[in-house]
Amino acid sequence: MLIKTYSSTLHGLSAITITIEVYLGKGINFFLVGLPDNAVKESHQRIKAAFKNNNLKFPGREITINMAPADLKKEGSVFDLPIAIGILAVSNQISAQYLSDHLIVGELSLDGTIQPCKGLLSRAIQAKKEGFNGIIVPALNYEEVRMLKGINIIPVHGLIDVIQFLQKKEYSVPSRNTDKQNENKDSFDFKDVQGQTHAKRAFEIAAAGGHNLLLIGPPGAGKSMLAKRMPSILPPLSLNEAIETTSIHSIAFRQGTIQGLIQKRPFRAPHHTISDVALVGGGTTPKPGEISMAHNGILFLDELPEFKRNALEVLRQPLEEGAVSISRANMATEFPANFTLIAAMNPCPCGHATDPNKSCECSSYAVQRYRSKISGPLLDRIDMHVQVSSIPLIELQSRKKEESSSDIKKRVIRAREIQEKRCNNLGNILCNSNLSPPQINTFCSLPKDARHLLENAMNKLNLSARSYHRILKVSRTIADLEGSPGILSNHIAEALHYR
Repeated sequence: MLIKTYSSTLHGLSAITITIEVYLGKGINFFLVGLPDNAVKESHQRIKAAFKNNNLKFPGREITINMAPADLKKEGSVFDLPIAIGILAVSNQISAQYLSDHLIVGELSLDGTIQPCKGLLSRAIQAKKEGFNGIIVPALNYEEVRMLKGINIIPVHGLIDVIQFLQKKEYSVPSRNTDKQNENKDSFDFKDVQGQTHAKRAFEIAAAGGHNLLLIGPPGAGKSMLAKRMPSILPPLSLNEAIETTSIHSIAFRQGTIQGLIQKRPFRAPHHTISDVALVGGGTTPKPGEISMAHNGILFLDELPEFKRNALEVLRQPLEEGAVSISRANMATEFPANFTLIAAMNPCPCGHATDPNKSCECSSYAVQRYRSKISGPLLDRIDMHVQVSSIPLIELQSRKKEESSSDIKKRVIRAREIQEKRCNNLGNILCNSNLSPPQINTFCSLPKDARHLLENAMNKLNLSARSYHRILKVSRTIADLEGSPGILSNHIAEALHYR
């Protein structure tokens, strides 16, 4: 007798459906074929213990299980549950009537409870595309996929719950944890930052257009303090962005289960000792790195020159293309990495080269060596370079009321709405930083005086073609913040100031 159940395995950000064929023959052997890894092979012992602890009978006959396609490696313990259900169905302990309509994923504990698994959202989206009526998922993963429409989500706590659903089509939905859903307030606000008006303006422009930003200033000037407040002025995630962001974090699975759809833009701040693989992603089976975890959000690199040069150089391609391609001997995949880079650094090793109140103790060679840790091509990909100065004591003690993040956020959202309306028919162009050269020529035309100003600056500063395009994109964002339909000379002048 032959029974088929269906599960899935992850391939990058997507999922591939796996057909699990369970055959009951003569003898007492157990065969598991189809390139299973050790975690899949060990399912035999977990399933036997779960059956015994739930008064279910493990067949005393030869069982052959094939996982198709057989030439694709199967990894992880998520196949425990579909294999167990296949064994129950082939031994006539449950009905096989609804097995062809449902995808099944989940790891079995020895007592029959079902543990959460990674990449559930990607698996559910693929099941919906392939026309499955429903997907049976661990109850602890339910918040991650409950918003998905067009497919039934069946949460189960244990093996008995699965059997009950397949026999009676009955299941219970976990109550929603509203406390965690309401945890969406920003703990950092720009109103807490005294002074630094120039830097705040740069952050507003960067948030409005999705532009990369480099902060240069002495220690204690507030570079990290400003950067941590960047998420508080970013527009909310759209539904498609939230689904994509949640899928990436679910696949990475670094901090337990995902508590519902991610609503806030990610803010990733890796330590400067991070390796290039951890930053860009990789491994034997490629997994997302920090730049993909920051997709649709912020990647903050504090103390930029302290990062390994190899780690920084891997940022070049993602900054240009918004994605990273990872190739290994057994597979190649691509992860999205459309993030805004915020970097901070001191002007020299001691940090006081630009501080008027303290003298710099570094030699010219030491300063040059320190700054040369960051390559010219990488600096050229950062749209805005901002000098952050130390705050005078009188300004630090001032009780002047500073502008709040909510006020800045309103202007940012208005500017983003202008950009979305302008780029409505251009696919994935969500903000000015994503504009391609042909689109820059269309949307960033200049009047005569602005064009002459930019030409003079290009010649005097010997700027690259990439810098030219980035200046135009930043000036387009400045114009959008002012509600100006065209780019004026003052917009170009301000954009040039940030180069």
